[in-house]
Amino acid sequence: MSDTPPPAPSLYQAREPIFPRRVSGNFRNMKWVLLTLMLGVYYITPWIRWDRGPELPDQAVLLDLAGRRFFFFWIEIWPHEFYFVAGLLVMAGLGLFLFTSALGRVWCGYACPQTVWTDLFILVERWVEGDRNARLRLHRQKNWDAHKIRLRLTKWTIWFLIGLATGGAWVFYFTDAPTLAVDLVTGNAHPVAYTTMLILTLTTFFFGGFAREQICIYACPWPRIQAAMMDEDTLTIGYREWRGEPRGKGKAREGLGDCIDCNACVNVCPMGIDIRDGQQMACITCGLCIDACDDVMDKVGKPRGLIDYLALSDETRERAGHEPRSVWKHIFRPRVILYTTLWSLVGVGLVFALFIRPEIELTVAPVRNPTFVTLSDGSIRNSYDVRLLNKHGEDRPFRITLSGNEFFRIQLEGTPYETVTVPANETYLQKVFIIAPRGSEPAESEREDVRVWVEDLTNGDRAYKDTIFNGRAN
Repeated sequence: MSDTPPPAPSLYQAREPIFPRRVSGNFRNMKWVLLTLMLGVYYITPWIRWDRGPELPDQAVLLDLAGRRFFFFWIEIWPHEFYFVAGLLVMAGLGLFLFTSALGRVWCGYACPQTVWTDLFILVERWVEGDRNARLRLHRQKNWDAHKIRLRLTKWTIWFLIGLATGGAWVFYFTDAPTLAVDLVTGNAHPVAYTTMLILTLTTFFFGGFAREQICIYACPWPRIQAAMMDEDTLTIGYREWRGEPRGKGKAREGLGDCIDCNACVNVCPMGIDIRDGQQMACITCGLCIDACDDVMDKVGKPRGLIDYLALSDETRERAGHEPRSVWKHIFRPRVILYTTLWSLVGVGLVFALFIRPEIELTVAPVRNPTFVTLSDGSIRNSYDVRLLNKHGEDRPFRITLSGNEFFRIQLEGTPYETVTVPANETYLQKVFIIAPRGSEPAESEREDVRVWVEDLTNGDRAYKDTIFNGRAN
């Protein structure tokens, strides 16, 4: 008898690859439509042109890091207007809460980038290697003959090209797409562009081709957070165990439920779970198990809905022999209405702010060293750095004036006039002097309020900022 202790059990279970079977039905068709729409928008959007004039880029959607602006068709967001981006992020979060409270992990099942690209990679895999059984045989084949090598290289090549297109489309959002495309091909693009493309290509290739469901289960935090957004009336995918059990095969159905234990729902699941075991963290509520089960129920002459979107509250009602509540009664409940209201208020607020924002802006910063200067005639002068922002696509003449104490007068550095020309889509720094005559009230007081006005002489738009004039009493 050996004295060698038995090996310690492994705490890590090796991943068993999942090969979902092809399925057709309403949910699968809806996923194809959404996949085509979302990938189309992602890949095509950088190539849409939008004429903004000679001084601005003509790309419809562009995050111009060099110019520190974001362009979205006719909308132009400047750095100091980041609250628009923050508002959109808040809307995205509230929208995620809204859809989760109403329909569970519907985002994960239909619109998450990991789901979309995984669906596309599985489609390529099925096209190259065959449906589920063929892929299983190829996976279990130990020897790498010419046939297996050819299929794997073909599949991996297409995956890599999809990843390359994904990374390429992403960098096109940050500069002019046609120009960057030529630079990438000719080798003249910035190293950052090549590095970003390489990283996104490899991550897309790995996440969509090999990691797949592991990203959803281990890397994504949302499965662990979503429970806080759901309640007993949230619609999610479930198995009507009270109707399907006891399950069994064969023609003699006496005493058995509607489930014939065909495992069709398991074979089509991209996460490799059995929904009949109850709600699980890995379930992304994609609805493919519903399509598979409905197809089987049609073939055996049983009503559809053995696996369906249902809420926990439906179980009690159906076990008691009552009809389940309608979908709309599940959706329109206080929590969903609250999220919808908050989401709408943020959206309305952003639209309102977008339409009332001025086309010209200014900031006024007093020069504190020195606080004031006494001129040769005894007048007191304060200096200010005035930044003028011209959001128009053309140069505009701006006039700077004052309001406040009647003794104040203004002087602009570098010009005897009150008018300066601000370049199109630029911020212009102008040194401004405010002067109070000797013996006047503001000259002798500690501080005096003053308002600096700027007027666009082209269309009459005006803006102002309040500041402080420091007198001799300081």
